[in-house]
Amino acid sequence: MNSESTPPAGNAPEWSVSDLSGALKRTIEDAFGFVRVRGEISGYRGPVASGHVYFSLKDTNAKIDAVIWKGVFGRLKTRPQEGLEVIATGKITTFAGKSSYQIVIDSLEPAGIGALMALLEERRRKLAAEGLFAEERKRLIPYLPRVIGVVTSPTGAVIRDILHRLEDRFPRHVLVWPVRVQGETSAAEVANAIAGFNALPAGGRIPRPDVVIVARGGGSLEDLMSFNEEIVVRAAAASAIPLVSAVGHETDTTLIDFAADLRAPTPTGAAEKVVPVRAELMGFVADLARRHDGAMRRLSDRRRSDLRALARALPGPEAVLSGPRQRLDLASTRLAPALARNARAHEQALQGLARRLEARSPRIALARLRAQLDGFARVLSAARGNAIASERTRIAHARDRLATLEIRARNAFSQSLIQRRERSTLLADRATRAFGQGLHRRRDRLDSLWALIRSLGPEAVLARGYALIRDEGGALVRSVAQTQAGQGLTVQVSDGRFEAVVSGAGGPAPKPQPRPARREAQRPEPPKSAQGDLF
Repeated sequence: MNSESTPPAGNAPEWSVSDLSGALKRTIEDAFGFVRVRGEISGYRGPVASGHVYFSLKDTNAKIDAVIWKGVFGRLKTRPQEGLEVIATGKITTFAGKSSYQIVIDSLEPAGIGALMALLEERRRKLAAEGLFAEERKRLIPYLPRVIGVVTSPTGAVIRDILHRLEDRFPRHVLVWPVRVQGETSAAEVANAIAGFNALPAGGRIPRPDVVIVARGGGSLEDLMSFNEEIVVRAAAASAIPLVSAVGHETDTTLIDFAADLRAPTPTGAAEKVVPVRAELMGFVADLARRHDGAMRRLSDRRRSDLRALARALPGPEAVLSGPRQRLDLASTRLAPALARNARAHEQALQGLARRLEARSPRIALARLRAQLDGFARVLSAARGNAIASERTRIAHARDRLATLEIRARNAFSQSLIQRRERSTLLADRATRAFGQGLHRRRDRLDSLWALIRSLGPEAVLARGYALIRDEGGALVRSVAQTQAGQGLTVQVSDGRFEAVVSGAGGPAPKPQPRPARREAQRPEPPKSAQGDLF
């Protein structure tokens, strides 16, 4: 190698690492201050704790690091997604901490219609899986709403077309919520407008719409992207007010069309769908009124002719009332004799009852007997003496028989009383004996139980030489560990109590000074009384 081709080492300038990194940074940023890079997003994990986003752009042969600062990320219309092919606009810079270069992205857009359509299709499948596009969630549009809410730009031709068509068909009260229909903030404004209409209270100062129209004129797919955002689709699906989507031309389709309750091909078509034509409606109502009047007239005529036919077929009042009138007259003629017969029958029955009562009366019977006696006296006047004697004799015999029967009855009653008294006495004796035996058995059982109680009670144990020791609080002392020197104790024996003082734990105690013992009242034994004392 020729030594002249290599500059001497001593003549090369010396760079610090920081100076060299700064020079490289300035060179690259000057050369690539504005670039557009197409590639596939790789390694996207979402914003980090600081809010910045880091990922890579790659193609078949190379890869470059990318960063989106927090402020720029919030303004992006297209959000990064893993595997999405995009066109990133920004500048190339270096990062001295890793000796690497990267692109700082200022804007991001899908790389062509194909990528954008793939993004929309993936988003559509995701929202459909959540049930936001289900047909059973959709509500019917009111036939004739009183108030119509419109979410659109207040300066475009769309609102004029809607108002003009409503004026032609059926004028209604219209509330316009002005929003941007294109741009970075348009999606949030549309979602807020839908939520705002739903938040209006019913009967408030501002009337609550019966139907909401979200409208925008035609445009490219990129122009309509605001109506493909999740925030707009979710707001449309969550709307409690029936919502009509009228975005773009008839051939344009956005995701809000799937979430809306009704899709209109154009904003003008939306106005046509939410209200009927007033003239047609009035003509239809007038036609229905005419048809109703004609039907009512025909029905009235038919009912009138049917009534006349029925009236002709019905008999006259005289014919209808003649039979009942005759029956009434016949009944009237029969009523008086029947009442008389009924009265006579009841009178005869009453007389029969009176005769039966008279026949059974003692007074009548006595009078009859007297009449018979008078007859017999008149007929048998000659034999009156014999008849009187015979009657006196019969009466005497009857009196004797009555006296005999009275004596026999009195004797039988006395005998019955004697028998009942003897039986009562016998039963009383048996009851007395049974009661005494039962009482004796219960007294014996009570005595045995009392003897058992006395044998098992604490007095019997104390009588055998044992003692109960209690501390100053009255608790039983069961162990030496419960005592201490100088502690006062109460000792209970069989015939009383006395106080003691502990001289030392576990040792013999000195003999305490005698104190008058407080005797407990001995429990008296139950007296053994004679039978019947329990009562």
